[in-house]
Amino acid sequence: MVGYDPEARCVSTVEAAAAGSASGLVTRVLVSPLDVLKIRFQLQIEQLSSRNPGAKYHGILQAVQRIFQEEGLVAFWKGHVPAQFLSVGYGAVQFMAFESLTKLVHNVTSYNARDSFVHFVCGGLAACTATVAVQPVDTLRTRFAAQGEPKIYHNLRHAVVTMYQTEGPRTFYRGLTPTIVAIFPYAGFQFSFYNILQQFSEWVLPAEGKNGGNMKNLVCGSCAGIISKTLTYPCDVFKKRLQVGGFEQARAAFGQVRTYRGLLDCMRQILREEGPGGFFKGLSPSLLKAAVSTGLVFFWYELFCSMLCALKSTDSTPRKEG
Repeated sequence: MVGYDPEARCVSTVEAAAAGSASGLVTRVLVSPLDVLKIRFQLQIEQLSSRNPGAKYHGILQAVQRIFQEEGLVAFWKGHVPAQFLSVGYGAVQFMAFESLTKLVHNVTSYNARDSFVHFVCGGLAACTATVAVQPVDTLRTRFAAQGEPKIYHNLRHAVVTMYQTEGPRTFYRGLTPTIVAIFPYAGFQFSFYNILQQFSEWVLPAEGKNGGNMKNLVCGSCAGIISKTLTYPCDVFKKRLQVGGFEQARAAFGQVRTYRGLLDCMRQILREEGPGGFFKGLSPSLLKAAVSTGLVFFWYELFCSMLCALKSTDSTPRKEG
């Protein structure tokens, strides 16, 4: 159901937005701890190794234990409120734009709307649209997930007012350039590989039927998430580093801090001080998160769309009989 299909279309653009919002909401609750781990790893200047005495975090298990001991269980859902706004808004805009774009391709071009290349382009454009719409919330989410104790921001309203007064309105769009650069291929690969894997699974298991459809969606989405995240990961690191610019005071408890003048300066400093491996800090929890979140997003989106179709079918049956 992902993408326009003239032969099996029963979900409107608005309903696609609703399904995208719902899938984002449910998924965010489940993957928030992985997101916090990923952000903490990405922002750490010191090498992620137990051999480095200055490093606060060494690996996933050690980081989980330390965060739990120092900040408690709720720390794994730091920034959850802005993150939920992010997920709900992003899911709605992305899937609504994707469905509209694939429908437009079908109506005004000679390309097949189910083609993987079409899904790559439309998926990338849909994600860019959603990213611009929710970037301020993404910056807030990163600030909340990154701050230690004592907290700089007490709540969402306090964060918005403080950031606006001390750093100006442009601070809400910090890291937008690397985000746009990364999100187009990342989302494009997600949608295209999901489409490819779905077609491949239908070729390998043609008689699977509807019984295993939900599990197939979950597996295909997870694999698509792993592939796309690996290919585009460095830009995510650049984005996170830029988003916490001007936030050095709250980062002091986690180790060294750096100030970057822009995307190119950020890339140069990371390469010079941390080596090529610095571009892939936090990759392990990020891949785990990408597998879980992408799989769940597609799983829930397909499931909610199926439920909407079933409700429509149920509502139309009595009318036909009458």
